[in-house]
Amino acid sequence: MTLLTQRPSVSELSQRILDMAKTGVYRESVFEAFAPIATKKQIRLAIAHAKKFGLYSVASLRDDQLGTYYQLDGATYQARQHAIHQVANPETIETMTTDRARQILAITLAAAWGVASVFLVLGILGWVAGQKALGSGLLLGAGCTFAHGFLQRHLTKAFLESSELLNSTVKTLGRSKGSS
Repeated sequence: MTLLTQRPSVSELSQRILDMAKTGVYRESVFEAFAPIATKKQIRLAIAHAKKFGLYSVASLRDDQLGTYYQLDGATYQARQHAIHQVANPETIETMTTDRARQILAITLAAAWGVASVFLVLGILGWVAGQKALGSGLLLGAGCTFAHGFLQRHLTKAFLESSELLNSTVKTLGRSKGSS
């Protein structure tokens, strides 16, 4: 990989930041060093990622023009170094979490409809078999479960719409903040 042909991943940027922080580095110097190969957002994500592996700020060395001064905690870095490329990008985690939430919601909706359908069939069979009390109870259970499923479906749809609206708003704000 050459510097100009491909943008490095967040974990690769994090590794480079950690290497720079071994001797100490200012935040603005990190942005200047990686500006040709990464966006400011990617660099900020890489700094956040590197903090999980021993990068820390030294408040007493903060500069008004250069910003935060970072150093590397050698012990933390040594203990966690093997996992630096295994920790996912924060954006990937967000996407995976949203996708997993959708899967879980779909499973719970399917379970609610399945249980309601079973109650409905058993309730009808109970009525046909002459067990009016049992059949009525099962039909009532089917009705309640269907009502619960409809409510769950409506709330899920509202949640997903608000979640997508929130995500798009955050991304829009992030872009406008990064461009100014």
